[in-house]
Amino acid sequence: MTRWADIRAEVPDLAAEVEALFRSGTNKTLATIRADGSPRISGTELEIGDDVTLGMMPQSRKLADVLRDPRVAVHSPTLEPPKDPASWVGEAKLAGRLVQIEPPEGSPPSTAFALDVTEVVHTRLDETATYLVVRSWHPGRGLTELRRT
Repeated sequence: MTRWADIRAEVPDLAAEVEALFRSGTNKTLATIRADGSPRISGTELEIGDDVTLGMMPQSRKLADVLRDPRVAVHSPTLEPPKDPASWVGEAKLAGRLVQIEPPEGSPPSTAFALDVTEVVHTRLDETATYLVVRSWHPGRGLTELRRT
């Protein structure tokens, strides 16, 4: 399992940028896979420590999705772009598989998860707002950067 602590150790700058974006607001967007294979998006909250953790309400559709197929993607809060596009801090995405963990005391069983991270992405504009810069990390591949006009 790739933990957030592993990401921090391997790519500390990317981890710090992504953490800052995820901490910029409470509500994130979680993508799960429905029983028929189609995507489902839901609001969620998460915590970033040594692991990325999140919980789900018992009997929720997203919990049923995750118990059936643990692959997920999570998008950071969406912040309004500033008037100066070059100062936009960007957006972050995480992907991986959710692994059940011991829920906090008083929580129902099977509702707490840690993310086994398979992808970390930070997308922003360059200093001149000319290029879209996509920095990503994947296990075994490491850090890559792509610039597009």
